[in-house]
Amino acid sequence: MTKADLINKISEKSGITRVKAETVVNTIFDSMIESLMSDSRIEIRGFGSFVNRDYEAYQGRNPRTGEVIQVAAKRLPFFKVGKELKEEINKGS
Repeated sequence: MTKADLINKISEKSGITRVKAETVVNTIFDSMIESLMSDSRIEIRGFGSFVNRDYEAYQGRNPRTGEVIQVAAKRLPFFKVGKELKEEINKGS
């Protein structure tokens, strides 16, 4: 599902215009980005949680040349699926 698909689905299910649905989706995403940028945890009960993980710098290799390169430390968002969502997905298996 793409962002456009999500906007269309919200518009159809809630009976609001596509423009209003787009505003809702953008507001939610912007709020999530702001929270992660301020290093806050996002928890959506029944769905999952987002948290930043820190990764230390390390030496890697350029796969083309084999040259050793230094990979900088970084912080990346990580999603952990919630118990309810995991159980719901596994029902269909």
